[in-house]
Amino acid sequence: MRSLGIIRIAVKGSTVERQRIEPARMRWYSRPTMGQDQPIKTLVIALVDDAASAVYSINRLNPDILCFVLPEGSKALVESDVQPKIQQMPRRWDWIVLADAWEFPSTYQTIARSLPDLLRTWEVQPGELVLDLSGATAAMAGAFALVALPWTSRVIELVQAREGLEGDRVELGSKTLVWTQTNPWDEQGTVSRREGCELFNRGRFHGAAKMFHDIELLVSGGQKPLYRALRDLAEGYDLWERFHYRQAWDKLKTAIKALEMASLWGGPPGLKVVLPPLKANAGFLEKLVLDPAEVKESMTLDLLAHAERRLHGGHDPEAAMTALVRALEAFAQVRLYKAHKIKSWDVSPGQIPQALQETCRNCYLEDIDGKYKLPLQAQFRVLAGLGDQLGQTFLREWPKMKPLLDAANHAVLGHGFEPIKSERVQQLYDVVVKLSGVNETSLPKFPVLHL
Repeated sequence: MRSLGIIRIAVKGSTVERQRIEPARMRWYSRPTMGQDQPIKTLVIALVDDAASAVYSINRLNPDILCFVLPEGSKALVESDVQPKIQQMPRRWDWIVLADAWEFPSTYQTIARSLPDLLRTWEVQPGELVLDLSGATAAMAGAFALVALPWTSRVIELVQAREGLEGDRVELGSKTLVWTQTNPWDEQGTVSRREGCELFNRGRFHGAAKMFHDIELLVSGGQKPLYRALRDLAEGYDLWERFHYRQAWDKLKTAIKALEMASLWGGPPGLKVVLPPLKANAGFLEKLVLDPAEVKESMTLDLLAHAERRLHGGHDPEAAMTALVRALEAFAQVRLYKAHKIKSWDVSPGQIPQALQETCRNCYLEDIDGKYKLPLQAQFRVLAGLGDQLGQTFLREWPKMKPLLDAANHAVLGHGFEPIKSERVQQLYDVVVKLSGVNETSLPKFPVLHL
């Protein structure tokens, strides 16, 4: 057989040699009797001198992409004893050459510099890599464990048969071997799940959703529904944090059903504890979403809770102050609408007390749409003029609130250039809670995941 053509590619200081295999050079052999797996996308084989095991793995897994990681002296073995015996040639075939397959530092360095770039070039996604360690040295196995884990959903190894070892028995020449396989992510997923929960608990819902999604791609089939549910959960709270209430409700309902099913089969520790607050949150969203009113009272509670999360969870006083001022206004809007049938964004001067009508006509008319729109302070003054307790309480608290609202107005996300201090936000939060009469236990609380 003619030797293979080689294309040398420099990858971050290492040399990756790509096989160029022409169809005329391929030779076909009958497949030996063996267990048959579904074809896979990518197979990486650690090889020193066990050509028979490599041939068996390739023919059993039928990869679309194949890469050998081997010492320089083993390249000839691939050309003479492996390539001619492959029944169906992979679409792409590369190799990574090691300077010393028994010495860990250089082995790890070469694999770390070469393999990730190849996987990106091949567009290999998490879970699409199968790793064959049948012929690996200890140095190669250790290096693969560190480098290939983010893509690897299965590690296979042909090992000497012995009593109690489960797997398909394989006869290769005079040797009786056992085909073993494991998914490292079935254990590693627990560690990464905790990291995803920490992201969730810090309010980084998008990052948590991505981590849960990546784990879902990597774990074995039986564990996938749990991580899909956790991904839906994180996406739901991300939507909620951005006020997409209906989409958030849909996500939470789906996640809760799946997590309830997981809890029936055991599930991770802490799962049963988190289900009640999740259901309470879904109930809050249901009430908000299905409320047909043009002005939704539940949204005032959510805005206040959002401000509290931004202040204490996100440590973002600017965003917290913006949400808090909006919550304060929402309390006035709800009272005006529900008790007095007044829309603050489209008010008729005749609806408000006589003493405020002239100011309304002169100051609150929008020249584009011709509507009268009451600003925040005017909304409370209208309430007070109508004898509403909320407006009257606002006027009593005004000396305390004015410097706090001035600070909000001068903030970077207000209308000024001075970063707001957390203390100012907390002070205004306390005043708003007192003014509205809200019991803080009625505010929606995002759950804390300890799974």
